[in-house]
Amino acid sequence: MRRIYFLVPDLTTTKRIVDELLLSRIEERHIHVLAKRGTPLEELPEASLLQKSDFVPAVERGLALGGTAGALAGLVAIALPPASTVIAGGILLGSTLAGAGVGAWAGSMIGVSTANSRVKQFEEAIEAGQLLVLADVPKKRVADIEARIKAHLPEVKVEGTEPIIPAFP
Repeated sequence: MRRIYFLVPDLTTTKRIVDELLLSRIEERHIHVLAKRGTPLEELPEASLLQKSDFVPAVERGLALGGTAGALAGLVAIALPPASTVIAGGILLGSTLAGAGVGAWAGSMIGVSTANSRVKQFEEAIEAGQLLVLADVPKKRVADIEARIKAHLPEVKVEGTEPIIPAFP
């Protein structure tokens, strides 16, 4: 999946984009709208905390760093003289998993409180009253969806795509 960003001037055009995406067989759960706080979105799919924050990238970083730190701690524990070969693998595995878990948890706490770094560049436009539509589309259909939106709604700016979107949010 790839995420396409559309910067939209008003609510009416946003509704037309969402309708166009739905007609293009993009499920509503893959469409997210960000607007200035207090803007009534009516029936439009509002972006959740996962889209508004850096939650997923922070968890990924925390998982990698915590797992690495846990593996290093396990290696140090194995290197100490009283460790036997039988329990060494368990110590290494356990410390790696514990480190990864703690790292992912800490990363999630940091990520939830941090604004989405990709969306930050649109903050001024959103505060000025524009809306940002995020659409998660299959990689093969990105060009088709962008062309369809541009053909039907030339006033909409396609602000680019994000390279990889995890399947779970």
